[in-house]
Amino acid sequence: MLLDNIWITGETNVDTISVARPAIGQEEISAVTSVLESGMLASGDRVVEFEKKFADFCGSNHAVAINNGTAALHAALLAAGIGPGDEVIVPAFTFVATASAVAMCGAKPVFADVDEKTFNISPQQVTEKITPKTKAVIGVHLFGQPCDIEALQEICESKNLKFIEDAAQAHGALYKNARTGSFGHLACFSFYATKNMITGEGGMVTTSDKAYNERLRLLINHGQSEKYLHTILGYNYRMTDIGAALGLVQLKKLEKLNLRRRKNAEFYNASLSVKGLSLPFVGSARNHVYHQYVIRLTEEFPMTRLAFIEYLKAKGIGSAIHYPIPLHRQPLFGLGNDPDPCPVSTSLAGSVLSLPVHPLLDQKELAYICDTINRVK
Repeated sequence: MLLDNIWITGETNVDTISVARPAIGQEEISAVTSVLESGMLASGDRVVEFEKKFADFCGSNHAVAINNGTAALHAALLAAGIGPGDEVIVPAFTFVATASAVAMCGAKPVFADVDEKTFNISPQQVTEKITPKTKAVIGVHLFGQPCDIEALQEICESKNLKFIEDAAQAHGALYKNARTGSFGHLACFSFYATKNMITGEGGMVTTSDKAYNERLRLLINHGQSEKYLHTILGYNYRMTDIGAALGLVQLKKLEKLNLRRRKNAEFYNASLSVKGLSLPFVGSARNHVYHQYVIRLTEEFPMTRLAFIEYLKAKGIGSAIHYPIPLHRQPLFGLGNDPDPCPVSTSLAGSVLSLPVHPLLDQKELAYICDTINRVK
């Protein structure tokens, strides 16, 4: 499929409208080919350039390129000094890496419930979860919508806590006209293959703090202060020039790709009209970039979620559940659930569904999806 010089690589089922597709064009292919021909495949000049341009884009002083989003979270937490005995407050409704990265530091993730409208972490819940062991709060900008940054910043400042943004799904999103990645002590991004911008696998940590930047660079490169001199325990979390070459091209296209996502979401908002189907809510002073377009099926909806998924599948429309099990109910964390400490997260996990919103959808596909859904009785 060709769309404004952006096309898809790889095999696709022409009978199915995929819930997600990476937008890869000839410019990305040429950029990667250039790296392969250069012979410099590991971390080099393109990584340095990508870091500089991504930091400038976010409005941050520094950016450290990393090999994936989970590693970005882990490195950011370590840079912030999180370790055994510490607690970090995270939302109960998000991808597991937000919490597992805390556990990887030897610390305890403490789960806060989310706002029923925005699906983002509730500042009130955060306040209730703070203990003397709390050292940080991770605010996830879920599905592309910034969380209540100002409220979380105020809480963290008053309690001397680190505020870390998980912006893995919110590249280029705005909160009060400033971009995600510029608010937290540290902020973490993912460039996984279905994100708003991609490097295949990849991540980034942004910060405006020089000390955090210096510690991050040690942490992601085996703790080396100079070659073969290892001053702290570090990891091999480096990004390659291949990934950075992809990222540089994708960054140039990001605002255009995000605009297409927003236009697709606006089409859904104007066209979907089924009783019992709740559309995404956008909070004030926020610019949503719709990594996912997530609807919620209420009790008035005429089908169960499973039946609706099968109905869409039969009509050639992909969908996905993000996320079917809230983190506080994951066996990994072994927590009791009586009474349920995060009932909103549990309710959302049982009722949300993601529809295709990627920038390669055309008007005919969008109209077909809406017409198919509006026929549900």
